[in-house]
Amino acid sequence: MFDNANILITGGTGSFGRKTVKTLLEKYKPNKIIVFSRDELKQFEMSRIYPNSKYDCMRYFIGDVRDPARLLEAFHKVDYVIHAAALKQVPACEYNPFEAVMTNVMGAQNIIRAAIAQRVKKVIALSTDKAASPVNLYGATKLCSDKLFIAGNLMSGDERVRFSVVRYGNVVGSRGSVIPFFLNQRKDGFVTVTDDRMTRFSISLQRGVDFVLENFDRMHGGELFIPKIPSYKILDVAVAAAPNAKIEMIGIRPGEKLHEMMISEDDARRTLEFDDHFIIQPDFTWWSKEEHLLKIGGKPCVEGFSYKSDNNTEWLDVEQLKSIVADFIERHAEYK
Repeated sequence: MFDNANILITGGTGSFGRKTVKTLLEKYKPNKIIVFSRDELKQFEMSRIYPNSKYDCMRYFIGDVRDPARLLEAFHKVDYVIHAAALKQVPACEYNPFEAVMTNVMGAQNIIRAAIAQRVKKVIALSTDKAASPVNLYGATKLCSDKLFIAGNLMSGDERVRFSVVRYGNVVGSRGSVIPFFLNQRKDGFVTVTDDRMTRFSISLQRGVDFVLENFDRMHGGELFIPKIPSYKILDVAVAAAPNAKIEMIGIRPGEKLHEMMISEDDARRTLEFDDHFIIQPDFTWWSKEEHLLKIGGKPCVEGFSYKSDNNTEWLDVEQLKSIVADFIERHAEYK
């Protein structure tokens, strides 16, 4: 699918975007990979890793998803779009609420309109577990974004640009995760944990990228794809990252959940389960649940099912988390 194709990644200089570019270059032969972001320094740094002289398919576009005109220019003759740009720091979104709305909600609508106008083939937007039954503004804006992208399949009309969403949990070992937070704290002999009962979903960055790329092939338009991934206890991460440090309980912060959710009981009524993922089906008149069951397999979830980080069947233990911490330290010399 991606050979000889033009692929654009919004937020392309972020962790996900960089790993996606690396994966596309290693596995496929795209005609163009367009890195779209507003950070000129990160684009400069990325262009030194993937220079045009060696990777003639690479393009670097300065732009903001808030700018509809720039998106129209950037989407010219693009086949596939991966929408990864977002304001995603929970405290920052709480303190700057309308900025989060402008990027995460209005930006989503701009992506949809530009994709339809330029007849992009397929768009996948990245979501988050915080969008399921949200309690903070970041989650609420991403839920709104999810709804917009799914409805984009109705907006596209005869053009039949297809839009789907991928939702997954925390990327363990990313720079914004609790691992670097605990590694920094342990220098002072202690780490802070908000609640010793807290759990989260975990996914590796490569698994997240692979899951997104896989779904371009399987999507019909309107699905919300969710991978089956393990959970972990925040307390276990603290022990793995700082085994000799004192652990202090400080209480749950505003906008924080005790456990994350990716499929609610209400969503489960429209959800199909597969060996390694779930699909929340859209409520479209043209979407035949029976037909898609026959085409793509899967089985309906049982009544009362929900997919939460505390009722998961797969868990990372302390030893596995220690391995992840060690890998993070190996890749980031400043934490050695």
